[in-house]
Amino acid sequence: MHSYIPKERFFPYLSWTQVEQLPDKSNTVIIQPIGAVEQHGPHLPLVVDAAITTAVVGRALSKLNKAIPAYSLPTLFYGKSNEHAQFPGTITLSAATLTAVLVELAASIYQAGFRKLIFLNGHGGQPQVLEIVARDLRSRYPDLMIFPHFVWGAPHRAAEIVGETEYEQGIHAGDVETSVMLALLGDQVNMKEAVRELPETFEPGSLLSLEGRLPTAWLMEDLSRSGVVGDATVATAEKGEAILDSVVAGWVKVFEEIYRFNGL
Repeated sequence: MHSYIPKERFFPYLSWTQVEQLPDKSNTVIIQPIGAVEQHGPHLPLVVDAAITTAVVGRALSKLNKAIPAYSLPTLFYGKSNEHAQFPGTITLSAATLTAVLVELAASIYQAGFRKLIFLNGHGGQPQVLEIVARDLRSRYPDLMIFPHFVWGAPHRAAEIVGETEYEQGIHAGDVETSVMLALLGDQVNMKEAVRELPETFEPGSLLSLEGRLPTAWLMEDLSRSGVVGDATVATAEKGEAILDSVVAGWVKVFEEIYRFNGL
């Protein structure tokens, strides 16, 4: 049941008495991996975002100093994925439902005595929801330190490995995600179905973008017939392992810093 998470770092394997007796619970880091079950083109399984996030958390916790108390909750597999709802297989929660789940989860963690909670999200369609939830939780629980983070937000070398253009333009099921999935679940990747698809969205030099400073709302069907935005055909497991290694190293540093963080 712990999947990529080390057994000794998997929160549900504790008994209630062990939780009660944990020393320094207010400084123990609790991590909630959050993914999605949504289409990732014809070559990748629906589980991509959840798989990558869980693997990154697990590998980072394996490398984290054993003296640092940190535990992972079970991955929340479902997210707000309505931008992919036109593709069969996508399962989506509403923003309201995802908000309610995260708020009630955090309330349980808080009641148990913990004061450091990371929402570690792997799906690009919901960072804003997590940020709103985190701000509301901070208002409700002034002594709760809560961190709404994106799995690709820690320092990493993905752009160097796949190239700046692909990293910036390949926002869904392209070289990065396909390479990582080849490294993690290669038997679930069908490279015979991998495609390269990049939309022509804005005129050259446009100030507008799909994401970033001046984004526009979009659905995946606006951008891609295959569900891919990027070049999946050039992905390799070797690139995936290199990307994972760099992302994991970044998260080890972030977990260490959060452990040391004493609040604002």
